[in-house]
Amino acid sequence: MLVFEIVQSTVPLLRYTDTVENAIEIFQQNNLFHLPVVDNNKYEGIISLDELLSAEDTDTLEALKDKLMHFSIAHDQHFLSALKSIAAYNISILPVLSAGKEYLGVVSHQSLLNALYTFLSCDEPGGVFVVEMEKPKFSVGELCRLVETNDAYITQLNTYTEQGSGLFIVTFKVNKTEVSDILITLQRYDYSVRYYFGEELYENELKENFDNLMAYLNV
Repeated sequence: MLVFEIVQSTVPLLRYTDTVENAIEIFQQNNLFHLPVVDNNKYEGIISLDELLSAEDTDTLEALKDKLMHFSIAHDQHFLSALKSIAAYNISILPVLSAGKEYLGVVSHQSLLNALYTFLSCDEPGGVFVVEMEKPKFSVGELCRLVETNDAYITQLNTYTEQGSGLFIVTFKVNKTEVSDILITLQRYDYSVRYYFGEELYENELKENFDNLMAYLNV
């Protein structure tokens, strides 16, 4: 998913001719903490609400040029690059520019959250495993093979190195909600499963046995 697919063009723009008082009002009406500043259709930077609150109400934004933050992202970048920038710079919006540096809109926290929801297949049912290991032992192929021996497959996989322990943490989602058979297989191959989420097979069997018993007693 590329940035241009999640750009929001409805976020208000500020201009150098706006007064601080008017700009603050726009911030409050839209419940935002950063807004883009455009001058003569050229993107100049973003300004934070905190900077405006410490300025004189009658000042124009042109007097605050040195307070602008010059962050942006190209429209053809992957949306994860936008997520990285927003997290690194601690900003609530990231302006998006075309190849010709034309301002197109912004990527916001909400648009990134929606993109992540789709990217991680959060609406698809399935179990989730979190396993820990030394990084050299990580093999996508082996994990896929072990999962597939249980008539399932991996639909999503993410990794990171845990600070402190240095362990390689692998989180993956499978297309089955009954995960006890996969859990047993992973443990048999000495995988350290930190967490897992899904239905246990024995719980389903217990319910089925209970239903059978109740049906027998009703005969």
